[in-house]
Amino acid sequence: KRRNGVLTMNVKETQLKHNPYPGRGIVMGMTPDGKNLVQIYWIMGRSENSRNRYFVVEGDNVRTKAYDESKLKDPSLIIYYPLRTLGNAHIITNGDQTDTICEFINAGKTFAEALLTREFEPDAPNYTPRISGIINYNGENSTYSLSILKTVNNNKDINKREFYDYSKFTPGLGKCIHTYANDGDPLPSFEGNPYDISVFNTIKENLNFYWDVLNPDNRVSLLVKFIDIATGKTQIEVVNENK
Repeated sequence: KRRNGVLTMNVKETQLKHNPYPGRGIVMGMTPDGKNLVQIYWIMGRSENSRNRYFVVEGDNVRTKAYDESKLKDPSLIIYYPLRTLGNAHIITNGDQTDTICEFINAGKTFAEALLTREFEPDAPNYTPRISGIINYNGENSTYSLSILKTVNNNKDINKREFYDYSKFTPGLGKCIHTYANDGDPLPSFEGNPYDISVFNTIKENLNFYWDVLNPDNRVSLLVKFIDIATGKTQIEVVNENK
């Protein structure tokens, strides 16, 4: 929202700004002018391994890459494609389930069917949730979905899968989900439904706003993707702490 030309925060955005460690997060929505669909994704890190990476744009896709290859310890949970485009399917996730979703869509199956084969990350003791989103581009009739796969009360024997399907976008509004409710040891999983959050008319405004919202001691990288509703053309920009 703007007040006297300045971007201002709502309650949830203020809570996010004061959250030292929401972990990885996804926002999906529509610009206030109704011209573009928006996907936003960020990564944060506390350990050297988690912080040792940055986003690389490869056409319509984005991948994570080690900033210092000599310091890379375990790539399995930190090196992946958070953003892939497959025809009219625009996929965004916090892990290698991006590839699972693409494989299922290529086989004529669905976003949900793909994620029914996956569970939370095996990074004890946190068991980080897997968060995923998809925009099914169809001009003004585009739809989107979000999902989270997580434990129940940090019990590794229970995998809870939640799906949120939206039949329509709302101008100026995004839906936000992230991996952790807050900082902690172990880190507490996100709870509740994806919440409303602001998106803005330009990629730069979104990059600047969300980069400022994220805790500067823990933020690592941020991407913003626009999908032109009239044409389907895409634009992607990133900001990296390490570049």
